[in-house]
Amino acid sequence: MMSHSTVFTDDETVLLADAQFFRKKAAITTKIRAMLEVTHDTLQNELAGLSLVVPSGLDPHIHQLVKGEHLEDFPYQYLDYPKYFSGVNTFTFRTLVWWGHHVACALLLQGSEIGRYKRQLLGRFHQLAGKDPSLWEWKCGAGYTLPITHDRKAQIAAVLAERSFLKVVRCVPLGDPRVREGQLAQLACETFRSLVPLVTP
Repeated sequence: MMSHSTVFTDDETVLLADAQFFRKKAAITTKIRAMLEVTHDTLQNELAGLSLVVPSGLDPHIHQLVKGEHLEDFPYQYLDYPKYFSGVNTFTFRTLVWWGHHVACALLLQGSEIGRYKRQLLGRFHQLAGKDPSLWEWKCGAGYTLPITHDRKAQIAAVLAERSFLKVVRCVPLGDPRVREGQLAQLACETFRSLVPLVTP
């Protein structure tokens, strides 16, 4: 007797046989890849004139494009640039397109400079606040993120005291006109610019 988990439902059978669905998925994947490549070039230009507080050894030419199928069962594609992961040190800006969810632009920081980043987040708090960034998770909403707003400085300071890393993320719905019109690079750069006070001398 066959296990129920190996039997296709009617809906699953229709989807499995829908060649157009797979062609559309391939076309969308290609478009996202192209947008992430433009994002890399645009961010590279953006970073060229900046002095950043980064771990020693960060190579400004290294980046990574990743495609996967199983971020909580949903496809995803992302760009890490700048990209630095070495031991406990992380300095990375990630532009993530998470199918079925949103676009997330996130600065990931950990390691030798974390104390400085935390001090700068609090010392330059009102430069960072109110520009739509949040702390912590890839998911959005209550329990996942803590919006950085002008009235939350004390709460954020208390949370930061317990953390050994920083992940500051901005989530944008997939239906946002900038995403639909292929302006991922502009969106990523705008987000990076808003976070520059966190990582500049």
